[in-house]
Amino acid sequence: MELTPERLAGQLGQGALRPVYLIAGPEMLRVLEAADAVRVAARAQGYAEREVFEPDGRDIDWSGLEASLRAPSLFAARRVIEIRLPTTKPGKDGAAVISGFCEAPPDDVLLLITGGEWSRQHGGKWSEAVARVGLVAVAWSVKPHEMPEWIERRLRGRGLAADREAVQRLADRVEGNLLAAAQEVEKLALLAEGGILDAARMDDLVADAARFDVFRLVDAALSGAAAQAVRMLAGLRAEGEAVPALMGMVVMELQRAAALARVQARGGNLASEFRAQRVWESKQAVYRRALQRHPPARWERFIAEAGRIDRIAKGRAAGDAWQALERLLVAVAEPNAVTLAN
Repeated sequence: MELTPERLAGQLGQGALRPVYLIAGPEMLRVLEAADAVRVAARAQGYAEREVFEPDGRDIDWSGLEASLRAPSLFAARRVIEIRLPTTKPGKDGAAVISGFCEAPPDDVLLLITGGEWSRQHGGKWSEAVARVGLVAVAWSVKPHEMPEWIERRLRGRGLAADREAVQRLADRVEGNLLAAAQEVEKLALLAEGGILDAARMDDLVADAARFDVFRLVDAALSGAAAQAVRMLAGLRAEGEAVPALMGMVVMELQRAAALARVQARGGNLASEFRAQRVWESKQAVYRRALQRHPPARWERFIAEAGRIDRIAKGRAAGDAWQALERLLVAVAEPNAVTLAN
C-alpha cells in the first residue's frame, strides 16, 4: 500500500505496526520526519533495539544484514533494523534480502527502509514485496501551488491559525524551501500569542527566509539550480553585500565537496565522510547530486578559482569579482555551462 509520508505517520498509532516500511523520495524533510514517526511508534510498542545499515564504501553488507534479520534479538527484545539507501536502489543482492524478509517476516523485527530518490525505475519485485506486507510512502517534492496547503497543515499541527493571505505570504518568503518553511513555523509556535495570524502579523514575526543569503546561494549551486543561484547572487549584491564576505562560506562548501569527491573516487566510506564533514542527513542528497556532476579534480579547480575571486575582490588581482563568482556558481551547478578563467 502506498501513502504520503504524512498519511503514513497518521496511521502508525492505529493498531500493530507493519513488519516493513519503505519511505523514499526527493523531499528529504518528509522522508526524515516519517521515518522518525516510525521509530517513535516502534519504541512505544516495545522495539527496544535498533541497528542501522548504510553503504560502507560502495554497498551495504547484505550478507551481514540478512544474518542480522534472522538472528534472535538480545534479551528477547524487539528490534528495528534500518536500511539507508541514498539512491533507493538495493541492487540484486539487496533486493533478494528484502524480498526474502517480506516472505516470512519475523515477529520481533521491524524493517525500516529509507531512500533519497524515487521513480518508476526504482521499484521492482522487492518494493512490491514490501507493499504486500508493509507500507510504502513516497515523499515527492512539494509543488509551488501545494506549498500554502502544506504550510497551513504544519501551522495547525503546531496549534496555530493563519488567514489565507498570511499563509501565502509565508509561502512566498520561503520560495519552495520546505526546510525553511518548517523552521519558520517552529519560530511562529514560540512567538505567536494566540489568535489568527494575518499578513501584517506574519511579517512582524517571520524572518524573511526568502532573503538572498549565502547559505542558500551555495545550496542552489550544489543542487544544480544555476538560474536560482544567479538570481540569489544578484539579490545579495543589491542588498549591499561584499564579495569577500561571501567567499568564506563558498570556499568551505567547495572544500567539503572536494573531500567527499576524493573519498567517493577511491571507493571509501562516503557515509563516514559525511559524518566527519558534519553534513546533516537532510543535506546529503544535495551533495550526492553535486558529486555526480564533477570528478575530484574539478572540485579542486573550483577551490582554486574561489581563491582567485577572493584576491580579485581584495584588489590583489585583476577582474570583476561579481562576474567571476557568478561564473563559478554556474560551473558548479552545470558542468558544461561555462569555462572558468585561467
